[in-house]
Amino acid sequence: MFDVAVIDDPAAAEASLDPIRARLLAALVEPGSATSLAAKVGQPRQKVNYHLRELERHGLIELIEERRKGNVTERVMQATAASYVISPIALSAVQPDPGRAPDRLSARWLLALAARLVRDLGELLTGAAKANKRLATFAMDGTVRFASPAQRSAFAEELAGAVTALVAKYHDEQAEGGREHRIIVAVHPSVTRTEEG
Repeated sequence: MFDVAVIDDPAAAEASLDPIRARLLAALVEPGSATSLAAKVGQPRQKVNYHLRELERHGLIELIEERRKGNVTERVMQATAASYVISPIALSAVQPDPGRAPDRLSARWLLALAARLVRDLGELLTGAAKANKRLATFAMDGTVRFASPAQRSAFAEELAGAVTALVAKYHDEQAEGGREHRIIVAVHPSVTRTEEG
């Protein structure tokens, strides 16, 4: 089971967004059968079976075991990932285009970049899995507290300068066998979430 999988097929995305199926996917982080899941989601076993077949058809869950109980075969299923992200490519007609309005200070442009990041990583992860290779990536995540908007602005300019200097230092247009890598640097206000009881 993957930690995270990217859904890029529109039909699989639609299947995963059904409220009952979303609950089944969450429950199937641990193996389960239609019988054991029916009580968890408050639905009849036959209805759960129908939803499980749809999730399996789209590759969101997989069969891990079959158990004989009298004259009935119980199918034990598990989600193919602990969590899922829907790629913008699943909604290709309306996916954001970062090339449309490249404004470094626009939150909507940042969102379009993030959507492209999800789309690209989904494709790269799929290719790496098919080739049975590891995907070389690097990410940083942190928090900084600014005393004022002026300091935030100065930080952004200094960060942009530092990244530009690093790119100039390491970028080699003529490198034979070299491979381009995309760099996305983002700064946005932190979201504070309260625990739901």
